[in-house]
Amino acid sequence: MADALLDDVGDLLREAADQVVLPLFRKLDEADVSEKAPGEIVTVADRRAEELISAGLRGLRPGSMVVGEEGVADDPGLLRHLREGGDVWLVDPVDGTANFAAGRRPFALMVALLTDGRPTAGWILDPLAGILASGRADDGTLLNGRPVGDTGSGPRLGELRGAAMTRFLPPETRDRVRAGGRRLGELLPGQHCAGREYLDILTGEQQFVLFWRTLPWDHAPGALLVRAAGGVARRFDGVDYHPADEGHGLLVAANEQVWAEVHDALLGT
Repeated sequence: MADALLDDVGDLLREAADQVVLPLFRKLDEADVSEKAPGEIVTVADRRAEELISAGLRGLRPGSMVVGEEGVADDPGLLRHLREGGDVWLVDPVDGTANFAAGRRPFALMVALLTDGRPTAGWILDPLAGILASGRADDGTLLNGRPVGDTGSGPRLGELRGAAMTRFLPPETRDRVRAGGRRLGELLPGQHCAGREYLDILTGEQQFVLFWRTLPWDHAPGALLVRAAGGVARRFDGVDYHPADEGHGLLVAANEQVWAEVHDALLGT
């Protein structure tokens, strides 16, 4: 059965990619890139795409609130809406901005919908790969309109493939993760684009990913989509991830078995 909201937001992300993001890829001038915080850059594509997406989302749900990455950079107080009632959109207009600004792939456009504080729908578009993941929390996940099947038991320990973002980990945790990776199979350094990491779990390219930084626009869409496909997204202490929760550390896996095995290998004492 067609889902008008999933289709409409997917079309909106494609529009933003086609009209704003892709025309600027590898065509940015020096003036198009600035630093919004130490070590954090923003491009004209981020700002223009967020404006276009935000306007479209408000049109789809009149009265809804938009909490975008660039909007929060200007007004951190917007984050309070993540626990409030009604419809709240989380928007990452260009996930993987450093890649985009350097003329590298991957990068993605992402949206999540929270209703009365509960994540209810998510979208991730990789415009260069032509992949759109969308879904509702209770109805499964779609890849380009086709249902993502149950991931099953997956590879055995020693044959798992996944990524760990070690750059910001505390030194003791970083050492433990790197040592534990040898037990798993293939431990990748990450692609500097959370959206692509989540897509790779959904497509079966990898079975897990470990993050330290957990900004809500980076993880709300992907965590919802992986869970809707039968996967797991939890903090290191086993608490289910919620985008309004502060803190660090997130382990995402294709299923319960993989989550337990990866947690034991990378984070167990």
